[in-house]
Amino acid sequence: MTAPETRLTVGPAVIAAVAADAATRVLGVARLEPGVLGLAGQYAGTGGQLWSGLPTAATAGVRVRRAEGRLTVQVDLALTATAQVTRVGRAVQRAVVRAVAEATAETVDSVTVSVLDIEPR
Repeated sequence: MTAPETRLTVGPAVIAAVAADAATRVLGVARLEPGVLGLAGQYAGTGGQLWSGLPTAATAGVRVRRAEGRLTVQVDLALTATAQVTRVGRAVQRAVVRAVAEATAETVDSVTVSVLDIEPR
C-alpha cells in the first residue's frame, strides 16, 4: 500500500505577511501604505480574526493574487524623505521574492511596488 499523496498550499495571507515583513525591512521604506482598496481588503480578509480577538499580521498595503498558475504580489508603501524611489522599489521587489521563496518555497512571478507617499523632510 502506498502513502496518499499530500499537497501543501500556502495561503495568500501567509504570503502577504512574509512580503510585508520583507518590504518594511528595506532601507528607505517608511511604512506600508494600504490605500482605499488595501483597507477594504484588510477588513474583509481579517474580519473573522478581529471578531474572534485573534491577532492579525500587519499586511495592509500588500495584496497577493494567484491566477492562471502565477503568483503576483502588489506592495503599496511610503518612503522616507531621503529615499531614492527606483532604488528602494527594486530593493523591495528583490526582498519580497527572496523572503517568500525562503519562507514558503513559493515562486513569486512578479512584484509590483507602488509608492503612494514620501515623508516630508
